[in-house]
Amino acid sequence: MANIQPARTKFRKVQKGRNRGKATVCNALAFGDFGIQALERCRMPANQIEAARVAISRSLKRKGKMWMRIFPHIPVTKKPAEVRMGSGKGGVEFYVATIKPGTMLFEVAGVPASAAREAMRLADSKLQVRCRFVSREELEKY
Repeated sequence: MANIQPARTKFRKVQKGRNRGKATVCNALAFGDFGIQALERCRMPANQIEAARVAISRSLKRKGKMWMRIFPHIPVTKKPAEVRMGSGKGGVEFYVATIKPGTMLFEVAGVPASAAREAMRLADSKLQVRCRFVSREELEKY
């Protein structure tokens, strides 16, 4: 499984920062007819995002079109086990995407609603956050 990470970054290591508030961008269907939306906040690792992407594409058997609306831009560092305090920050171990409640994670189009719902259910089982299935018709009602 290929590891998703940025091709290049401006800085090798970044501080953790805060993940407050609700999603104001990337919180609605922009491309597809169906999507999966996060209901909680988290820092989602690249391997979870890739696992969900693979689950969706295998479930749909490469029919229709899929959009991945999140990308792991933020490097997470770790120091090796049993290392004394000090001597600087550890090396980059993996990359994460910060997810706020309401963020649209994946979108699909060109497939029936039942197939999209099943694909999103399989993707949800791979992710650490609670998600909900959304459709364009459902969102237009409100």
